[in-house]
Amino acid sequence: MKFLKIADPKFDREELKNVTDCINTGWISSTGKYVKIFESKFSNFCDAKYGVATCNGTTALHLALKALNIGPGDEVIVPTLTFIATANVVTYTGAKAVFVDSEPATWNIDADKIEAAITKKTKAIIPVHLYGHPAEMDKILKIAKKYKLHIIEDAAEAHGAELNGKKVGSIGDIGCFSFFGNKIITTGEGGMIVTNNKNVSDKSYVLRDHGMLPSRKYWHPYIGFNYRITNLQAAVGVAQLGKIHKLIQIKRKIAGFYDKHLKGIEGIKLPVELPGYKHVYWMYTILVEKSYNLPRNGLGKLLKKNSIDSRPMFYPIHIMPPYKTKNKYPVSEELSKKGLSLPSNVNLTEKDIIRIANCIRYKK
Repeated sequence: MKFLKIADPKFDREELKNVTDCINTGWISSTGKYVKIFESKFSNFCDAKYGVATCNGTTALHLALKALNIGPGDEVIVPTLTFIATANVVTYTGAKAVFVDSEPATWNIDADKIEAAITKKTKAIIPVHLYGHPAEMDKILKIAKKYKLHIIEDAAEAHGAELNGKKVGSIGDIGCFSFFGNKIITTGEGGMIVTNNKNVSDKSYVLRDHGMLPSRKYWHPYIGFNYRITNLQAAVGVAQLGKIHKLIQIKRKIAGFYDKHLKGIEGIKLPVELPGYKHVYWMYTILVEKSYNLPRNGLGKLLKKNSIDSRPMFYPIHIMPPYKTKNKYPVSEELSKKGLSLPSNVNLTEKDIIRIANCIRYKK
């Protein structure tokens, strides 16, 4: 029986051609034509002026905070229901991550609860476009403007997602993306900052290369980082970008198959796509309610028994040891207990989805 993986990259001759070109020319590290091409093409895809490629999505977020001079004594608002990197990068700077609960429809940060978390120390908000559905950016923009806060979009899971026709990553001050192996497009590991702010772009370029000025070799006015992407990775990224529109279409088509074949199963709640939003379904994630009569983890085990991969939803960050707090975030806690991501790789067929749906429907 074929094992249905949660994610799977889609490579073809273009990736091999570009990587071979890197090897043949000898430009395999952080200097090479593909880095600049990747930055230019991806920022253009996001409708942003500037792109700064990094070695992963976490470093993109960290650089974004550092470029905005966020550090000790500052606070940054983040959703508690997200991958832990969103909070960790705030901690790296010496600032404090302040958590906000989720809203129950799209599972993103609850924009109506952000204002209550703002203090005189608050400098930025990091909304996460969870699993590929954009956060309520219109509301978040108004709050940020009112309190003069920066917005860093964590769009690691949402390449090409849109709100009212505007792509995520270009809605706030800075957008940060991941190209990890399970993302919509991948470079194995890799990340990207996109922005319309030249100062942010220029400072990010310097900070990612040990704080060294491009115009003065080995002169370091800042304490920087080795956050550079390699030309090899960027070469893969350029090839992947050539098929990004097709990959997003496939993701949305797979979601349509799931909607069709999981519809009506008691106790299985499907993800939503709100009007005006474009969901890219990085992961097709369901909620397993009590009425399903099999717990979320039990369904995961059943799927595994049938050679079907799955992943539980993220734990809320506030319940984990580094960030444990007595504060309660009930929506996030409830969602985390119920959420299960199903195979979402772009090589799935409708027949595969029917197989998954039958396993869930008949619990066999």
